[in-house]
Amino acid sequence: MFVKHLSVFAALATALGLSAFTAQAQAPHASGDEAAVKAVLRQYQQAVQKLDTTGTHRLFTADSEVFESGGVEGTYRHYAAHHLAPELREFSAFTFSDYQAKVRLDGPYAFATETYTYTIGLKKDPKTPIVRKGVATSVLRKNAAGQWQIVSTHTSARTPRPKKQS
Repeated sequence: MFVKHLSVFAALATALGLSAFTAQAQAPHASGDEAAVKAVLRQYQQAVQKLDTTGTHRLFTADSEVFESGGVEGTYRHYAAHHLAPELREFSAFTFSDYQAKVRLDGPYAFATETYTYTIGLKKDPKTPIVRKGVATSVLRKNAAGQWQIVSTHTSARTPRPKKQS
């Protein structure tokens, strides 16, 4: 009986050892995937700051979903053509600051949360910038070619609250 339990224990220890080894072996890959996900988010952010959506559809799946401040915008291609690109044409500048991104990986999926402040300069009224605190949550999927693409993204923003005086 003791031998039987010992062999079960040995098998369990071996399996746990292999799991630990596998987890260690995947850790560098996971950090590479995290960096790749953040690179996709950064590429999209940079395009918005350049006021140019050219080529950004590659960052999204064909059947992506975009949600913005309580609205369902459709696929990214629809959103870019009918909402984002026309809006960017009205801006003289769009800058992000206080940017932070957190990414959680789960197999071929990544879940990202971004927080930031953005400032928009309008061509019609360059002296009155629009400043907002924003948050975005996105789901990304690694495609067959090993590239991360945004499947779903939801953004919202609000006017920053005044800082409390001490």
